Amino acid sequence: MHRLTGQPLLYFTSVFVSLGVFLFGYDQGVMSGIITGPYFKEYFNNPTRAQIGTMVAILEVGAFISSILVGRIGDIIGRRRTIFFGALIFVIGGSFQTFTEGMASMIFGRIVAGFGVGMLSTIVPVYQSEISPPHNRGRLACIEFTGNIIGYSSSVWVDYVCSFLKSNLSWRIPLFIQCVMGFLLLLGSLVIVETPRWLLDNDHDEEGIITIGNLHGEGDREHPRAIEEYKNIKESVLLERFEGERSYSEMWRKYKRRVLIAMSSQMFAQLNGINVISYYAPLVFEQAGWIGRDAILMTGINSIVYVLSTIPPWYLADLWGRRIILLSGAAIMAISLSMISYYMYVDIPRTPTMVVLFVMIFNGFFGYSWGPIPWLYPPEILPLSVRAKGASLSTASNWIFNWLVGEMTPILQEAITWRLYLVHAFFCICSFIVVYFTYPETKGVHLEDMDAVFGDYSAANQGFSAVDPSVITPVFALSPAPSAAAMARRNFDLDGLPTMVTGPNQMLLNSPALSARSVSSRRTTGSSSIAPEEMEPPEVMLDSVHINPPLARRLWVTIFGHKNVPDIVNR
Repeated sequence: MHRLTGQPLLYFTSVFVSLGVFLFGYDQGVMSGIITGPYFKEYFNNPTRAQIGTMVAILEVGAFISSILVGRIGDIIGRRRTIFFGALIFVIGGSFQTFTEGMASMIFGRIVAGFGVGMLSTIVPVYQSEISPPHNRGRLACIEFTGNIIGYSSSVWVDYVCSFLKSNLSWRIPLFIQCVMGFLLLLGSLVIVETPRWLLDNDHDEEGIITIGNLHGEGDREHPRAIEEYKNIKESVLLERFEGERSYSEMWRKYKRRVLIAMSSQMFAQLNGINVISYYAPLVFEQAGWIGRDAILMTGINSIVYVLSTIPPWYLADLWGRRIILLSGAAIMAISLSMISYYMYVDIPRTPTMVVLFVMIFNGFFGYSWGPIPWLYPPEILPLSVRAKGASLSTASNWIFNWLVGEMTPILQEAITWRLYLVHAFFCICSFIVVYFTYPETKGVHLEDMDAVFGDYSAANQGFSAVDPSVITPVFALSPAPSAAAMARRNFDLDGLPTMVTGPNQMLLNSPALSARSVSSRRTTGSSSIAPEEMEPPEVMLDSVHINPPLARRLWVTIFGHKNVPDIVNR
């Protein structure tokens, strides 16, 4: 694998880590088929609707807990090792389910597997966003979601084939297959690359530039595109370190809007009704008139439509943008759910056919919109300093509402019957309104440039943005800058080298105090070990200067304090 470079390496890695979301999709679908099987019902003494709901939804409890914890874990041990441990825990949980001897061990296995699924569903989108270039970040994230739905579809067809077995193997084999797929992901996590953003954020610069060269420079670490990517990431890392502690409270204070948008996208992905179909499709079809194995068959056919619907976003996410996809999906899904409700209410001879039709339409438009985009959107709108933590909160919101829908659906199907689908149609309308008024477009925006999209510049670069070159007119040169290639070869040791602000706003601050090693000490202290008043302000050598004085003064004071402010900055 390490011989691969450029696009082949990027796509191979993306497809392989998609096994993580494949497991999530497989687990969603596998329970939907086996809970209607006669041998499963007999083995568990004909469980009630409430017991089935608990057995299915208890996985979300484990997933919710681990998705909260993994934000910190992913920052400490890295994205790749988090994927490894997530896969290992999932295999252990799947083994308990496969060889269960009763309801208690089944529920325990579901909880343990949930811990693994929660870790994988949180860290894989972060991993994907951090290795992807901005021009096709949407495509790669949508390919990842297709892996999720292929997992779901595979489980449904495995359930259907195994339903012909006349023993408990009819439900044990489908549960065992998820262990096999989890083990493959575990092995793969040993050979995939670590994300360059995590490597540079933890000062593994040599390994980081090699990885960037392999991903974006056709294997050449001195390729101009690789050097530019290296500079952008490292500059962003150094600037963010001046912000101090990367706690959840600081994230909430500085990036509340982004966090709420990220969490709402995952919340609506569940409240819009997908898991009524994913977890309980055979029960939905039985409610509409398809009985026994025919209900599983209809679920399998529906899953193929679901998989195919996830392919258009590969191209449309980076062509149309995120907003139009979410808005159009919410509108069609609301109509489809309303029609499902209507035909179940009138209960006419063609009701079974029409329910299948509108379930397929609903699944198709979910797969094109609210399926992939909520997994793409949160990691890309959150800054690197809090990306794993923010993604963990958004994924946690997914799991808490996933659990709520999974737990309540079988009960509500029995209690309010056809009205259940109107409830989810209402949430589709709500999601349309929220997206229209609050979600910005992020198509083609570099991850390091999201500050400009949201207007919440970090403390260290407030007023400056790589996408707004009008703030500072180049060049504000304080000392000669080495070449980018030399900077990369020297592993970005800033003892005597300039620190750069990203993109076209080339402001170079030459200060021995601002070394990558010194600034990185905040890893253990929670903030920079060098107080602003202890820093030695740089010697200013102004040759050709044209700056915005208020913004320049604010940056100077943020970093060095109020002493020795140059006249050119004070003016």
